[in-house]
Amino acid sequence: MSSNQGKLKIFTGNANPRLAEEIAEYLGVPLGAARVKRFSDGEIALAIDESVRGADAFVIQPTCYPVNDNLMELLIMVDALRRASARRITAVIPYYGYARQERKARARDPISAKLVANLITAAGARRVVAMDLHASAIQGFFDIPLDHLLAAPILAEYLKQIKMGNVVVVSPDLGGVTRARELGERIGAGIAIIDKRRPEPNVSEVMNIIGDVKGKTVVMTDDIIDTAGTITLGAKALMEQGAREVYACCIHPVLSGPAIQRLEESVLREVVVTNTIPLPAEKQSPKIKTLSVAPLLGEAIIRIHQDLSVSKLFS
Repeated sequence: MSSNQGKLKIFTGNANPRLAEEIAEYLGVPLGAARVKRFSDGEIALAIDESVRGADAFVIQPTCYPVNDNLMELLIMVDALRRASARRITAVIPYYGYARQERKARARDPISAKLVANLITAAGARRVVAMDLHASAIQGFFDIPLDHLLAAPILAEYLKQIKMGNVVVVSPDLGGVTRARELGERIGAGIAIIDKRRPEPNVSEVMNIIGDVKGKTVVMTDDIIDTAGTITLGAKALMEQGAREVYACCIHPVLSGPAIQRLEESVLREVVVTNTIPLPAEKQSPKIKTLSVAPLLGEAIIRIHQDLSVSKLFS
């Protein structure tokens, strides 16, 4: 029997090594010895410098910017672990790139989120852990087990520490009502909804606010803040409707293009995010508060490794 039989091993690519280090520290195991570099022509060069035969291997790799590079790193690392005879390989994807391309909005559109699921499965992953997928239906794109983790308890715990009075949770669109209701229930607040239209990608217009926000502390919640147009326009409209102050929460701080400038110039008091996506120096802001998802991912990894229920983390 191999000395690795059933042993827990944690590996990471270049997407978010700091998060992987936090998870490994939480688990009390060293990060796996792996080097991910580039050949001169841009191809990915991977070397795994330890035996993984018979091991239970977890690859921590969000597919955030640069999306295609990080996705290929994930696929190549999973393939390498499979060919090195790891017993089971779990892809831990805190942020699932291409998740917003989960359906055909127009004729001849691809469904890229499904293609990515196929690629991960074909590479050799036997299980996936994801956080706050943009569309829950993506779970069904995989023909292997997927554990869908939610960051709402982490956000709620932080918001309760602020001890805000007379709070309402606002969904920035109709599609986020379930997320807003869940957060509202956890912090004991009602909900309101912003009715908006999106004339083109990354452009939104606030049409109406459904619910009472006058004199209240508002917490806007979404899964992703990308260019920050929706969240900042929504915050402005809420203040115009008499809100006392506006906070924003999101799980995945994509923060592309003019996002940081928009947030800093907005009426938002604070923007609470998680570290599913790393924030480089140019995306740091005094308005941004980052919470760690490492303990949650670490607990999920322990439960998967020991064949225990993951859903009990949220009960």
